[in-house]
Amino acid sequence: MSATTLELFFIDGKPDGMLTAEVFGWTGHILVAPRTRLPEALKRKESSYTGVYILLGELNEDPLAYIGEGESIAARIKSHDAKKDWWTRIILITSAANNLHKAHVQYLESRLVQEGISAANTKLENGTNPSLPSLSEAAQANMEAFISQLLMVLPAIRVDLFTSKAKPDKQSEIEKSKESTESPVFELTLKKEGIVATAILEDGEFVVQKGSLARATYIGDRSEKSYYWKHHDKLVEQGILVDHGKHKVFTQSYAFPSTSAAGAVCNGRSTAGPIAWKVKGTKQTYKEWEAATLAEN
Repeated sequence: MSATTLELFFIDGKPDGMLTAEVFGWTGHILVAPRTRLPEALKRKESSYTGVYILLGELNEDPLAYIGEGESIAARIKSHDAKKDWWTRIILITSAANNLHKAHVQYLESRLVQEGISAANTKLENGTNPSLPSLSEAAQANMEAFISQLLMVLPAIRVDLFTSKAKPDKQSEIEKSKESTESPVFELTLKKEGIVATAILEDGEFVVQKGSLARATYIGDRSEKSYYWKHHDKLVEQGILVDHGKHKVFTQSYAFPSTSAAGAVCNGRSTAGPIAWKVKGTKQTYKEWEAATLAEN
């Protein structure tokens, strides 16, 4: 995808208030609002447009989302979704010219539910995946182009519902990395436990590779202030980490936000990632490699 410009307008002048998001050349329009500003959000003209919406929140400390559609989003939310007490943030997706019709938004709703289920990042309250409506080939192509831009914008406004951390299997990635001075293969070993994991940097993410081993259970701090054990357990629940002898093994490559998060999941306890991960076949730590790379630039 080529470079593009995202325009954010903070309606309240606050980063956690209402905002709109638009991309130059894209017909879509996004309105984001915290639930505490719902009355004001539903008074805006775009709230009366035909479109889709996403409710975001938590239930029993786990992230939860709901995707819906309506010929008048405001009317739909007032009659149906205001009764849901778990959500705290709403995303309204319309077109700037209000030229989406019922079949368009039914298509968008169905496809977004598909994307959410596929990403397996957040549980959806939607009971079923709505069937795709009948659209002409041209209309389907237009909707897919609309969705492509939408899925680029949403992560930029902190909506990661459709962003999968699991990466497709690329057998050649490590071989490519071996030939690249920019992205070497990093390795983490825990000799006592027989754990060996490899990772590469890919598009700014630290990706632990398929086939890497991890400790069978998380033995570190499991208090509420700790995050890594939840990450470990979530990967087990998603089937990304499965039993492999006395260990767990990654069934597919997975992108972590940091070397420490990756190290903690593999080691089963809090880990200083920049020191624990080393360039494969050397004693150079990730921290040392990073410093050397910065010095070269």
